[in-house]
Amino acid sequence: MTEFAVVTQGLTRRFGRLTAVDHLDLGVRAGELYGFLGPNGAGKSTTLRMLCGILEPSEGNGTVLGIDLRREPERVKSAIGYMSQKFSLYDDLTAEENLTFYARVYMVPRAERESRVAQMVRLADLVGQETKRAAFLSGGYRQRLALACAMVHRPRLVFLDEPTAGVDPVSRRNFWGLIRRLVEEGITVVVTTHYMDEAELCDTLGFIYQGRLIAQGTPAAIKSETFKKPVVEAETGDLRRALDLLGEWDAVEEALRAGTRLRVILADEGLTAEAVAGYLRARGVAVVWANEVEPSVEDLFVSFVDTERKARLREQLRAVSPHPAPLVPLTSSPLPGGERQGEGGEDRGEGRA
Repeated sequence: MTEFAVVTQGLTRRFGRLTAVDHLDLGVRAGELYGFLGPNGAGKSTTLRMLCGILEPSEGNGTVLGIDLRREPERVKSAIGYMSQKFSLYDDLTAEENLTFYARVYMVPRAERESRVAQMVRLADLVGQETKRAAFLSGGYRQRLALACAMVHRPRLVFLDEPTAGVDPVSRRNFWGLIRRLVEEGITVVVTTHYMDEAELCDTLGFIYQGRLIAQGTPAAIKSETFKKPVVEAETGDLRRALDLLGEWDAVEEALRAGTRLRVILADEGLTAEAVAGYLRARGVAVVWANEVEPSVEDLFVSFVDTERKARLREQLRAVSPHPAPLVPLTSSPLPGGERQGEGGEDRGEGRA
């Protein structure tokens, strides 16, 4: 088995004058869980559709399981599993009938279909749901059925495009348990998400923003080697006043409320928790305690994305209210943001797989 399941060099996709994916260099190791992280419109789905052989790259090249993306896209499609954001389950078919249909589409030998479908029912924990029509399955069961359909031909690599969007927390937890089980069996999984807690579960992360890969590596490596800014948590007597003051301080990159505490990302590597406490106390805000803490994946992404966008939002909030509420960062989980045409607009012109 090759060391890398996915390799790209300068992978680019343009839609007219818009560059949705901009010279992406990816390296996904075989047998790992790779998380592709970014806000809506960042280019995640477009990248996956190129890697699946659905969209032709405008520029660059790459291989998936050793297959050339540009020369043999049909071979790529048959070799991988793909679960799109809106997976095409057939609502009028039962769970078992959907699995049988996809087994035929993927050309699973007739003699193996029955046992393969039964195996997928057990793998996705669909026992007892086999005879229910897909239309009547809960969101969590539909997601597991969709994954089982993508896995019915036993691919060595599976792409999951925001598989838990709109799913309740319990179902999300169960689904990620299933993903981890696949990885433990040696299957490479590439999953896109804008949920920060899901990103923490991945072996390797790739941060994409405005079509560009801005960081890549294990969560621990990114925190220790790429992210150098202090993160401080503090408890104060007046959270609203503290947030307003910190939002005006150039030394602060981001400040937000986390329950009853403040969480502050500092722009200056030399600053400490004591500096934050001193700044607030000097302006009349009581500080109960302030400590430096380990950055989270959300902190990393907040630091990596466009600071101008956050500054514009801050000014807008100040303009509409003489006493603005504490700023909620654009990168809270899940990451909001208007969908750019590169992620949403291309589907209208190209069609969704």
